[in-house]
Amino acid sequence: MPLVNNLTQSKSNENKITKIMTDTGEIQLSSKTVRNYLVNGNGEVTDQEVKLFIGLCAGQKLNPFIKEAYLIKYGSQPAQMVVSKDVYQKRANKNPQYAGKKAGIVVININGSVEYRNGALLIEGETLLGGWCEVYKKDTDVPERVEVSFDEYVGKKKDGSINNQWATKPATMIRKVAVAQALREAFTEDFQGLYTAEEAGVDENELDSNPIDVDTVYENTHAIEQHSTSPKVESNRQLVVDDDPMA
Repeated sequence: MPLVNNLTQSKSNENKITKIMTDTGEIQLSSKTVRNYLVNGNGEVTDQEVKLFIGLCAGQKLNPFIKEAYLIKYGSQPAQMVVSKDVYQKRANKNPQYAGKKAGIVVININGSVEYRNGALLIEGETLLGGWCEVYKKDTDVPERVEVSFDEYVGKKKDGSINNQWATKPATMIRKVAVAQALREAFTEDFQGLYTAEEAGVDENELDSNPIDVDTVYENTHAIEQHSTSPKVESNRQLVVDDDPMA
């Protein structure tokens, strides 16, 4: 009997819903939905990893159906959770204290000098050292400045070789890391716990960036007479009954 009860409880937890009010409207997530539709990679996520992902989406009002957040699992490695770079810029633009940014790269130029350069132009023969970013706020005269080292963040594959994005666009990638870190330090409440694919060393080309067809999700999951209010995940079909990670 205890085994039957445990299985019943597990099934019940898997089928409960968590309602999340995101910037694009209300969505509902569950363990079942996350496992079936929202995991990138070839690994099998644990219950704890699923709950942490749902908790991240709930706490930061992220909509994984339109790829604002990703749950990534390869083999038996710990799962990674990253957000779209678009989330960063959209949230910065919405913050009333945001007054713009400057960002670029740090190189040893062809003359052998260390140069802080705007943008991400890297000339053949130069050595890329890192990236930098300054974020300006209306309530202070001193910008939030971050400098990051290329060697600390370069994305690598399991065999130790550099992944495709970092190999082909190293200056662009390290600049993105600097921008993400500077925005997070400048506006902690908006970006707490949010990390981009570039920071995590994840190759964005390996992530499924196509929005999820929620009609398909709802058709293939136990449903109730209710639907999402989000304009981007709008559906006239019934909504999935799923899992509350905080239960």
